[in-house]
Amino acid sequence: MISLNVSASQGSRLHSRDSVIRCQSVGRDAATRNPLLVQLGRHSAIRLFSRRAVDFCPKMRGTEDLNRLEDRLPEILEKVNKLKEDANEAFKGCRFQHAAQLYTEAIRVITTEALSCESESQAVALLSEGLYENEHAEPTDSATANGQVNGSSAAKSADETSPAETLRFLLVVLFANRAFTHLKVEAHGFAIKDAGLAIKLAKKPYPKAFYRRGAAYFALGKYKLALADFRKAAAAAPTDKDVRLKIRECERRLREEAFSAAIDSSRDTPASLCRNIDVSGIVVEDSYDGPRLVATHESNSGRIAAGDGSVTQRFCSDLLGHFRAQKRLHRKYLLQIIGAAYDLLRGYPNIVKLKLDSHDGSTDASATNAQQHRDSFTRPIPPAAADSNSFVTSSPVHVVPQLTVCGDTHGQFFDLVRIFELNGLPSAENPYLFNGDFVDRGSWSVEVVTTLLAFMVYDPRCMHLSRGNHESRNMNKIYGFEGEVRHKYSEHFFELFEELFQALPLGYLIEGANQKRALVVHGGLFSRNGVKLDDLLRLDRFVEPPSTGLFAELLWSDPQKEHGWGPSKRGVGVAFGPDVTKRFLDDNQLELLIRSHEMKDDGYEVEADGRLITIFSAPNYCDQMGNRGAFIRLKPDMKPEIVPFEAAEHPADVRPMMYASGGGGLFGLV
Repeated sequence: MISLNVSASQGSRLHSRDSVIRCQSVGRDAATRNPLLVQLGRHSAIRLFSRRAVDFCPKMRGTEDLNRLEDRLPEILEKVNKLKEDANEAFKGCRFQHAAQLYTEAIRVITTEALSCESESQAVALLSEGLYENEHAEPTDSATANGQVNGSSAAKSADETSPAETLRFLLVVLFANRAFTHLKVEAHGFAIKDAGLAIKLAKKPYPKAFYRRGAAYFALGKYKLALADFRKAAAAAPTDKDVRLKIRECERRLREEAFSAAIDSSRDTPASLCRNIDVSGIVVEDSYDGPRLVATHESNSGRIAAGDGSVTQRFCSDLLGHFRAQKRLHRKYLLQIIGAAYDLLRGYPNIVKLKLDSHDGSTDASATNAQQHRDSFTRPIPPAAADSNSFVTSSPVHVVPQLTVCGDTHGQFFDLVRIFELNGLPSAENPYLFNGDFVDRGSWSVEVVTTLLAFMVYDPRCMHLSRGNHESRNMNKIYGFEGEVRHKYSEHFFELFEELFQALPLGYLIEGANQKRALVVHGGLFSRNGVKLDDLLRLDRFVEPPSTGLFAELLWSDPQKEHGWGPSKRGVGVAFGPDVTKRFLDDNQLELLIRSHEMKDDGYEVEADGRLITIFSAPNYCDQMGNRGAFIRLKPDMKPEIVPFEAAEHPADVRPMMYASGGGGLFGLV
């Protein structure tokens, strides 16, 4: 009997002609003795062991072990199905990350224990890529059709279904289910990869896999790719209504894109909606019972300015109570706030500089001082000099006594109120920085962003905002903000918000005592070394975020545990390691990177030996994740104080994500 026990060093010699001949002999033997490979047929088995000798032979266990696979199959299937059932339960309990881990472990059992492969990709290559010339029956009994392949059902259909076919079908189900968990945590890149593996393995069109890959493409705004997958899903499941709705939505989005492109090509510069707000003809009805804005320096158009005293602290406090009662701000006042906020923000640099100094004495709460801050903070920035430190000397600086940094709030207004209850209302003495993703997902995105803008217009020193990946048109169309604004106001207000979002700065540079500095950005770092702060200062931010480049990576990237770079789980940006973090910080004379963008169970995570902090401020994310929220307090010593907090109670009569586009339909778990 020919043994398949080949060491790694022996594997390196399999390139020789004699080794290939030996592998062909192994293939002949395996084709007649091994139940996993018997369906390959003589020629396919020889091709497998000659073409893939280097990949697979060093890791095979030997003919004796492979022959025992048939006897071990019930045990393997029982183990895999238990993991899959546990994963399904975790998914139903909204513990999506745990579910993904369990699906991964089930895949590992098949990959390593059954197939003796080193990676998932090797297992997929072994079971697909045209190696199975003889067609065998797909598992068709009711248990197998639902993914519940166990020892008894496998034994019952042993004559119809080979072990390889059984394992292959299980992998199809597991990859498709894991893709579903990735969709739930917005890991669209991983969802595309897993759904693609399921599609590659499936002998027949598997509608769940096409649907989930289409949903991931749709979430990334890749409507042509999404449409192609949804059409394939519809062909395999022609009676499903949800996939038909998705097809129509893709077609509508593509028509809108074509129309928008045609309009843009016909004019050089679109007229600014925010700069042309005119509320002079809008009357506030006597029946309106909300806070009223009394303009102190109202122009002929009714516009106001940030820090001019028109929006008061009392107005902001009353606004919070009005929103808690689930009432709406009058559209006239919302227009005035949007216009004033836009005028302020468009004068900010891409990266805003704040200096922490508790002894500066610049926290006088008067409107005059707030207006002086506005005027000085938005002065033109000199062109960046050639040296790497030009950003330090050229950009305007504002001094604050301390700073509270918050992460994603995602339309969870009642949790925003909880932050203010725990940490105090925004003021010149108690300023905040909200690090992007104010909107989408939650059902009170309008209330969240309006509250933040109102405080900023009241006093620009007390509220600072940076842009997240959800402050963009594509995200807002998919994850609910567009639908919410249309429902509560109108399409015109949605367009105003989209223009306002383009004016948001991309990050903040925080400087404390002894020149310790931290950079605050929404997503993360970049796919190459050598990026300087000046490079970020030169970006054109007054556009929709692109899908590649520094701008995209700033909003979308995530840290990873491994050194170096990896593919983004989201399909945009990059995964960067702790070495990348430290190198970037050292190159730019920074001590700390603060970012948001990722839900964390405790509301935060510290990585890269304490030099990177992720902060997430939406507890019980989407009313189902069970996580805590957190915020960071920074004082001049730049020692971050992280404050976790629990979720506030949300009104029971408003369902979570009621304005967001769904992605489940009838294509649930198997």
